[in-house]
Amino acid sequence: MFEKLIKEIKELSTVDFKEATEKIRKYIDEISEKDFKEIVKQIGTIPENIEHDSTEEKLYSKASDIVLARCFRLLGLASRALDERADSADILAESISGYKYSLVADAKCFRLSRTAKNQKDFKVSNLSDWRGSENEYAVLVAPYFQYPQSTSQIYSKALDNNVCLLAWEHISILLEENVKETESLSLESLWNASQMIARDKSLSFANAKCCFLPKMDVYVAKKIGLPEAQYRSMLNDYKRLIKYRGKTEIAYWTGCIEEIRKYTKEKAIEELIKAKKLQEKINVISQYIDKLNR
Repeated sequence: MFEKLIKEIKELSTVDFKEATEKIRKYIDEISEKDFKEIVKQIGTIPENIEHDSTEEKLYSKASDIVLARCFRLLGLASRALDERADSADILAESISGYKYSLVADAKCFRLSRTAKNQKDFKVSNLSDWRGSENEYAVLVAPYFQYPQSTSQIYSKALDNNVCLLAWEHISILLEENVKETESLSLESLWNASQMIARDKSLSFANAKCCFLPKMDVYVAKKIGLPEAQYRSMLNDYKRLIKYRGKTEIAYWTGCIEEIRKYTKEKAIEELIKAKKLQEKINVISQYIDKLNR
């Protein structure tokens, strides 16, 4: 099903972006819950065959917002992906079971080929600001194994600003276990997890930057009521899926290398000029000079 979504994105990449977004929204919102859950398992990893900085990549990012919004709805909240605006959150969700809270969320997806990520890739402080005065919580959702695994400023910033750091894998496990907010079960403590972690007396300024994903694992497992061993087993299933994806992505780039080896000298030169965007640089300089001549 994930492959079908990618095919849909590629086919719509030549259509007006707003129209393409609505078609992607319709596609994601109308597929069966079973198929949707399969997409959630893989959406955090951008396929290598989606060109970097392309319309396809922009559509993929929008698709991830729409996917996360539906995830929140399956978890019992009212939620929608917001229209694209600079300096604002991508998703808004609100409790409809009487708990009177709302949250903003940001969906992050990365390529397996992406080099070491820094705090700017996660925008924790921005997400806190986007919460504004009307929303109680801010939730960042990114691939579990693409979060910094030792230390990073994103963890101290999340604790300082009460931004909940969740993984797509956490969301997927919650959905697989059919967790849903109801009048008798509130998920509010999950969105408030960073504040709870910050109150931990064993936490000091020196280790505030340490990865606290294991603590989030405990919160998620507790909310579901899963034994630690079973939870770990489920997390390992996602790790195996990522390893499989890794082989697929390597095969894609290996195929690209083989294609390049078949290039004629002229074709290779042409592709190198295109890759370095040399003609575009010439055009920009020419346009600047033309303005001076007027």
